[in-house]
Amino acid sequence: MAYGGSTVHEYGMAYGGSTDMLRTTKKMEQLSLVKKTKASIHVDSREPCFFDFQTTPELKRCMEEITDSILEEITAAEYVSLLNDYVESEFFLIDGDSLFITFAREQTLRQGQYLHFFYLVECYLQDLTSKGAKYIIIFFKDAECVYYRNPDLLSLRTALIVHLRNNTETTIHTDFSNCLDHSWQCFLKQNYPYYLIISDEGLDELQTDFLHIFIFHTLSKKINIILTSGQESDSIRAYGYHINSLHRHQIFFQKREARIKYYYQALVEYLKKSSTKAYLSFSGCPNVESLTAKIHTKITQFQKEIEDFRYLVCIVTCSLVLEMHSQVLENQTTSTEPNVVKTALTLQEAGDLIRMYCLSVVFLHHLPLSQRAQIRLINYCWNKTTIMFIQQHKLYEFHVLKHLATQKSWNMDFSALPDLSDNLLWENIAYYYEVEKDPGFDLDIGEKISRDYEFLWKHITGDSGTCNIGSSFPLRTTPSHFLEEKCSPSEGNASKMVFPNLGLIPVINTIVDEFAGDILTGLPFLKGDDPVILSLIKQKEFDERLHWHSGKPLSDDYDRTKEGFKGADRDPRALRNYQKLQSFQRFYGQSLEGITSKTIATQLDTPKKTYTDPKKSKKIHKKKAEIIIEENQKRKKAEEEEKEECRWRALAVSVETKIKENVISGIKYLETFLKNCHSKSVKRTAEMAGLNVCFDLWKEYCKTEGKTYKNFDIAVEMMRRIHSLIVNYEDSLQDADIQQIGKCLWNLGFENLAATLKYIKVSEDERKGLKMKHSQYSVEMGSARFQLTYMGHYLIREERKDPDPRVQHFIPDTWQRDLLDIVDNNESAVIVAPTSSGKTYASYYCMEKILRDGDEGVVVYVAPTKALVNQVWATVHNRFNKALPAGLTVCGAFNRDFRHDALNCQILVTVPQCLEILLLSPRRQQWAKRIKYVIFDEVHCLGGEIGAEVWEHLLVMIRCPFLALSATISNPEHLAEWLQSVKRYWERADAVIAQNLGSSTSVKKGAKEKRRARMQNTSYRVKLVKHGERYNDLEKYVCSLSNGDFTTHHYHPYAALTTDHIERYGFPLDLSLSPRETVILYDTMVEVRKNWPRAHELDPEEFFKDKMVITKADVKHYEEELKGELKLWIKHCNKQKVNQVLLRLTPQPSSCSELQKRIYFPHFVEKLQQMDKLPALFFLFKIKGVEDYAEGVCRFLENKQRNKQIPGSAKENEQLTKKRKKVEKSLTYRNDDIKETHKGDKRLVMQAELESILSRLEKISEIPSDCTYANEHAVDKEALEKIFDRARFLRKHKVLQKLALRGIGYHHASVEIKGRQMVEMLFRMGYLQVVTATGTLALGINMPCKSVVFVQNSVYLDALNYRQMSGRAGRRGQDLLGNVFFYDIPLPKIQKLMKSNVPELRGQFPLNISLILRLMLLASKADDKEDAKAKVLSVLKHSLMSFKQPRAVEILKLYFLFCLQYLVKEGYVDQEGNTTGFTGLVTHLHYHEPSNIVLVDFLVKGLFHKLCRPISEGSRVFCEDVMETLVLVLAHLFGRRHLPAAVNPMKKFYQSKVFLEDLPDDFAAALHEYNCKIEENFGQFLLIVSTLADLNQEYKLPLSELDFSRNEQPDSQLASHLMSCDQGRTAVSPFVCLSGNTDLDLLDARTVNSVIQRTIGITAANIPVLYPGKYDNQGRIMPLNAYVLDFYKHGSLVGLVQDNGLHEGDAYCLLKDFVLALKAIRYAEHSKYTGLVVESYFCLFRTMYIIIAAVGLGTHKTSTASG
Repeated sequence: MAYGGSTVHEYGMAYGGSTDMLRTTKKMEQLSLVKKTKASIHVDSREPCFFDFQTTPELKRCMEEITDSILEEITAAEYVSLLNDYVESEFFLIDGDSLFITFAREQTLRQGQYLHFFYLVECYLQDLTSKGAKYIIIFFKDAECVYYRNPDLLSLRTALIVHLRNNTETTIHTDFSNCLDHSWQCFLKQNYPYYLIISDEGLDELQTDFLHIFIFHTLSKKINIILTSGQESDSIRAYGYHINSLHRHQIFFQKREARIKYYYQALVEYLKKSSTKAYLSFSGCPNVESLTAKIHTKITQFQKEIEDFRYLVCIVTCSLVLEMHSQVLENQTTSTEPNVVKTALTLQEAGDLIRMYCLSVVFLHHLPLSQRAQIRLINYCWNKTTIMFIQQHKLYEFHVLKHLATQKSWNMDFSALPDLSDNLLWENIAYYYEVEKDPGFDLDIGEKISRDYEFLWKHITGDSGTCNIGSSFPLRTTPSHFLEEKCSPSEGNASKMVFPNLGLIPVINTIVDEFAGDILTGLPFLKGDDPVILSLIKQKEFDERLHWHSGKPLSDDYDRTKEGFKGADRDPRALRNYQKLQSFQRFYGQSLEGITSKTIATQLDTPKKTYTDPKKSKKIHKKKAEIIIEENQKRKKAEEEEKEECRWRALAVSVETKIKENVISGIKYLETFLKNCHSKSVKRTAEMAGLNVCFDLWKEYCKTEGKTYKNFDIAVEMMRRIHSLIVNYEDSLQDADIQQIGKCLWNLGFENLAATLKYIKVSEDERKGLKMKHSQYSVEMGSARFQLTYMGHYLIREERKDPDPRVQHFIPDTWQRDLLDIVDNNESAVIVAPTSSGKTYASYYCMEKILRDGDEGVVVYVAPTKALVNQVWATVHNRFNKALPAGLTVCGAFNRDFRHDALNCQILVTVPQCLEILLLSPRRQQWAKRIKYVIFDEVHCLGGEIGAEVWEHLLVMIRCPFLALSATISNPEHLAEWLQSVKRYWERADAVIAQNLGSSTSVKKGAKEKRRARMQNTSYRVKLVKHGERYNDLEKYVCSLSNGDFTTHHYHPYAALTTDHIERYGFPLDLSLSPRETVILYDTMVEVRKNWPRAHELDPEEFFKDKMVITKADVKHYEEELKGELKLWIKHCNKQKVNQVLLRLTPQPSSCSELQKRIYFPHFVEKLQQMDKLPALFFLFKIKGVEDYAEGVCRFLENKQRNKQIPGSAKENEQLTKKRKKVEKSLTYRNDDIKETHKGDKRLVMQAELESILSRLEKISEIPSDCTYANEHAVDKEALEKIFDRARFLRKHKVLQKLALRGIGYHHASVEIKGRQMVEMLFRMGYLQVVTATGTLALGINMPCKSVVFVQNSVYLDALNYRQMSGRAGRRGQDLLGNVFFYDIPLPKIQKLMKSNVPELRGQFPLNISLILRLMLLASKADDKEDAKAKVLSVLKHSLMSFKQPRAVEILKLYFLFCLQYLVKEGYVDQEGNTTGFTGLVTHLHYHEPSNIVLVDFLVKGLFHKLCRPISEGSRVFCEDVMETLVLVLAHLFGRRHLPAAVNPMKKFYQSKVFLEDLPDDFAAALHEYNCKIEENFGQFLLIVSTLADLNQEYKLPLSELDFSRNEQPDSQLASHLMSCDQGRTAVSPFVCLSGNTDLDLLDARTVNSVIQRTIGITAANIPVLYPGKYDNQGRIMPLNAYVLDFYKHGSLVGLVQDNGLHEGDAYCLLKDFVLALKAIRYAEHSKYTGLVVESYFCLFRTMYIIIAAVGLGTHKTSTASG
């Protein structure tokens, strides 16, 4: 098949050959064709033409600029999850031609295999569909021109379009001409897809230009790009390279738009002309119109008679081919014109080919896929003459398909379309008749086959009118050769390959028996004398406790983690640092909560007194002492009451004054008093006083300012006071109070509410009079509408009044009391509640309970990030204090960077990976038994991209109760059910252990009693607690910029919905309305539907008729009524009305460029301050953007201050600074030998002068209040200096401090921990008002604010992050209303964010080799073997992926066995399951599988020893080449960062070597050997696991579900002969077998995903290979980035940023991760290796220390490494 040229000699070549050679050939052919066509085609100079590209430098330069720019963008592309967490609403585009060429070039696909191609495409689309993707596939009309010179591709592309449109539910668009078409622009604007999936490289240079224009045009329309290159997928997610649309793309395209359009027109014009010539050369037809007419005539003639689509296409196509071929032959004999097309086939030869083709079509119709999957592989292919004829045949096939697709009225059945032809089958038939058939070997084709074949031939010859072509038999009438032998030695070698013999090494172990014993009987095992078993590597048993050679004690993963303040008990300096840490932790904790530390006392096990209700208890005579106590209490209460009254009398005047000065701040002052007052009568008096003051203010306001426009702030405060009085003090209100309340209501215009008050009786006439009298004070709206519109966030919440003795600082809600009960009962719970709802309080109550119960129990708090670990650690430090025995502490922390009191504390705060280390360590089992509770915060990380399997391991390993907390889980019932099944397992396991313990004589009696007591106190019940209501309302706003001024448009939540969404999914559960938004919705419904029957009934004034106090629960009921009404409108065919409602709710903000939004961002912050919407968090998703935006706001304030300064003040500042330095210098100089009195006097004068200068300087440099957002009253100077002082050694401490003084901060993962803590504390204290941040603040960090702003769009801004981030808005206890602003987020994206549900938690593949080795280590080396075995089996048996999935359980069992086989073969585990050899190093580096195993392989082979040769004998000095080579090897193992394939490897960079060189030859050979072993081992696994495939599904196409199984096999000797492949094809998909793929392809992990049976659920990601090179799906190398080696050489973070497309913070994190890997190797070395590897490790350590120094200091100079 020829891509990009007219030559066709590659047609028989299989895919997967030399990609570079093929690409070079394509380019040469294309250029050759351009030259020939340019010379032969006349070009009209008035029309644009492609040849202008060759002659016009401007056009050429324009295309080169586009290509270069795209390559730059690809270099910086991010590798991300494509589908993230959108559910039910995500929508994106797929470029159909990119989809087509991607799978047409798949290396496992043999050309001409239609069904295999369609299978590959459908697998890809079904994978996206199963993950919840919503997409549209676009095929442009103009793109068809590219394929005219390749008719086989043209036909296949058309078949794909017809198939997807008719056989699947996929939406296909083919009505757009090109990406510059106006209709396409309208489509994009109307639908706004999130991104476009497209290829960056076409089949040739011309198609690549097409794609590049499409890419840049898409980016210019604010739509992101996902490249097809490098896409990967696992069981849950799909990944790819993402290019974010930016404003510069719009500018770039706008500047070149005219030239791009001209170039595009010229390109299309050229392709159409060249395709016409190619068409004529292939078809021999004078024009397309006559051919179309003939096709229509033939189809009309046969369609009623022939029902089978495949037969119809075959007859029409073949008759056309023979007819036109006959005409061509006639023209050749009669014409002398040079332009007449020459053909090498005679009519009889053509007839022979068509006969064999017809037979192949009949075989396709009758043979089941199971039989066809056994088709033979022959070492022959079509010769060039035959290929030319086949191309002609494909061209006619294309026209037939295209015509059939347009005739919609014919109701064709297209189910046979994916299997239209089979080139390999056609070749096999030709091979039989050309090579094999002779009189002694003549096979019968079968009766059914023969009948259908004759039917086809009859119609073909009858319709073509070619009578001299012969009858249907014999099939061959000429001796001509159509085939030629391939010279492909690789295929010959492949045919000699055999699959390794299946045979497992027996492993006698209880873990193996109990987990996988039920499947062992069906597996083949080797005998004891088998050479494989005899050749097993014999290693010494690995002992976790002692060094295998010296017997010295070993360290484990816990010991190897850096310990904070080690030796603080002996070293005074360490002790001081430890004390400083303790002091800071309390200070940090106070900023989090402000709660004073509570001293916990251990409670003795005394029986609790039963609680009795005093009302129900019998009357008992009181003793004299009791009477005295009661009287004293009454007297004390009276005294307190009197004190409160005195206090109020003292404050009453000041309260009244403050309210009159400023209503809002004055009312806050009053509420502070009410909060601290405990006298009900005094509180009532204060409330009435507040009401009276507000009433007077309201009347005064209405008489003056309120005549033109009324601000309702005062009226709102009046109603708030009335609500409070009615709800809290109704029984104690006096008549005068009630009369005053009534008077206030009358004046507000709420006479209906006044009439409901007792003691107020008003006649109708009096009512009218009062209404007239007070009309000037009326709010001019109904009471209900006023409360909903202006008081929504102040409405009374339904809160319990009865305190809970277990809670001191607030009264918990019912659901919170349920949590406390769960903890009291030692039960487990999954808790799902919104952010800031108070679910975390149960965690601290659990901690307190464990602390009270004794000194031995431990509670573990698992947080997803180190930042959250530090926060919780500080909170616990601040909350709890307890006297403990020596050596024990209350709280400790453990993360990857450090550990502090981790094993000697009662509350351990850690990350999941570190707790897993402890639970899997054989040495830490005694500590693990002390765990009484585990708290999992943000448990939705169980479904995350990184580390999700660790959360799963922890949840199944812990036997104690747990609390699992999250705000964003959409399927908590499934999670709770899975966890309940785990607890049932532990209940059974504990019972068995207890029984074995009871019967054991070696266990001490005390241990038995402890175990028995623990079992009695343990509950195995898992409860689900759900709470859906946020305490605070959230209102959303969209920002628009016009003429330099910002406008905020309220965004109604229902504006995000569509009628289809409501009809299909209903209203999202967490999409709630504020009270104001319910009124807006009602008003809009009334406007849209004038005759709405329920309009009066649902009017707020009618619905809440005469309701004095509308509560939040009342509003929720009202919202449900409105929602129900909308559903009824949709149900009763009023969809159009609902659409109008939703459309009217949608804001229409003005649009502006991204650059303008960025420039005016500081003005937006200023606007928020004016609106009183600060403090605010501003979320971005790029580290550079986070810093730039914060610094931009700071510069804005500095410029503002500079403009306000008095002229000359800057000069004065400079002069005073110089003078200060001069005076300071004079003061420091002192001559001690001269003692004169006047000298001392002069010194005093100078000191006074210095003080004056400093005072003046401070005054000049003082920041004006309107030039900073910092709240100076929030933090005193001492605390501020303390916070700044702690961060003084940070890299960017000056920048952070300068920003902080302006009330600004930024927060992202690359900021050092002290810097992040500084920003967090100052923001919580109220000092900082503006903080820009990435998602580091999304996971549980306590930084509540008044407003949240989403500044920029990003692929990371998904439904989950939106909920986590927006949940920060609204500080409970401070803000009753939270605000969410969308700054530069497109409206369609906002809609998706708001209506998308959060993702369901789904299990990932839970096992890998390192984990299994760690489990075997635990089982074999733990002291408590029964306990360890129970943990190991729980991990193996209870993965979330296999929950209620029996087939997945079987797959995991087999995977476990084959991982164990590899470990046994390589000497990590012996045949009894004991760990041996280098187990310690492999398990310690388990984060880096498979690099950890490869590293050991290199060590064992002595490669590092060979490399690390010192300069001279006995020397410890190594040359720099050795060091660089060692860093190169380590970078290949632990610093792997792939770049996209399109990155130009020839590009010159500033100072970096961006692309990592290949491994040295010996290391590469060792790596290849390792990969071969892995592939052989797991190839056997895939072969066996294939028996678990669902064969009913394997014979169906994945997306269309077309079934090709067909149970009947025709009786045909020829078919049986052709389908007689002797190579195994049982483990691969039957569809891929059509291209000759076999089970041997499972031995190459790179092809596993393409060939494996799809229902197994295994991917190549589960095979631990480490290829030195990674290729994309187009066969291009994806180079490794050399950032580690690059930094080692020049030590410049700036260089990494410049050349590698990395931000400085990202580069810092990558280097830090690399250093952590080196440290792990160092710690492992200290305890395990001697002899051969010592020199290797010495050089390794030297390298490591240089890198550490570079990362810590930012620069380093390389030099000769020496000891």
